[in-house]
Amino acid sequence: MVMIFSDMQGKYSGWGRAGWASRIEGLSAPTQSGGWSVKERTDGRCLGLIAGLGVGATIHYYQELVKEHATRGCVPNLVMVHADVTRVLRDAAAGDTHGLAEYLSGLIERLHRAGADVVAIPAITPHICVAELMKLSPIPLVNLPEEILREIGVRKLERVVLFGTRMTMESDMFGQLGGVEVVKATEEEIDFIHETYVDLVRIGHGTDAQFQELRRIAHRLCEREDVQAIVLAGTELSLLFNESNTDFPHIDGARVHIQAILRELFSA
Repeated sequence: MVMIFSDMQGKYSGWGRAGWASRIEGLSAPTQSGGWSVKERTDGRCLGLIAGLGVGATIHYYQELVKEHATRGCVPNLVMVHADVTRVLRDAAAGDTHGLAEYLSGLIERLHRAGADVVAIPAITPHICVAELMKLSPIPLVNLPEEILREIGVRKLERVVLFGTRMTMESDMFGQLGGVEVVKATEEEIDFIHETYVDLVRIGHGTDAQFQELRRIAHRLCEREDVQAIVLAGTELSLLFNESNTDFPHIDGARVHIQAILRELFSA
């Protein structure tokens, strides 16, 4: 079962029109009272997803979670709230981690009241305040940078490069990759990676030219800097890269995060 909330309106918005909802497995026709009759088998805990901090990444997470639940023979037990991306980016850029944590914890509280047992944020930038946020959150948070660091450890990597926003790349993911040597790209390379990422957030899709240039930068960094992997440390990069087209050593941050979410949902 899925419910969607909007931070812009602050109320339950439901599924909207039957043409959309009828495509979602587990939903039948609307009842006479105007509600939805739900036929489903849900397993695992309820996930709360803070959406909208890059609509493309939110859609990617949703699609992948639906697929993974389908392989388990069940439908997602999921609630979402749409956050104000402008507010989040402003607070992050200003270094206002306290204000950002307070804002996000308010959204998490709403998700918790809606039934969420676990929460995830499908974006790297909001995790700049993760230490404060985890103290305020009423439910466990699947920490994206922590999961990337865990994957680096599992693969025994010592020297990596980050792809993501300028803030993520220049801060070594907000200093959350302790014990790992993070090699910096050149200023020109960082400019292109950052500008491409901003386009992905703004437009919701990328171009072949952007994909090819990022691919060239990745291969160049692997050769020039002798790094062991490119960390795709921005969930919107999932709009360009996938398992079949990524021909350089890498860690897909979004994929690592989704797998961690599933472990949390279906853990005993």
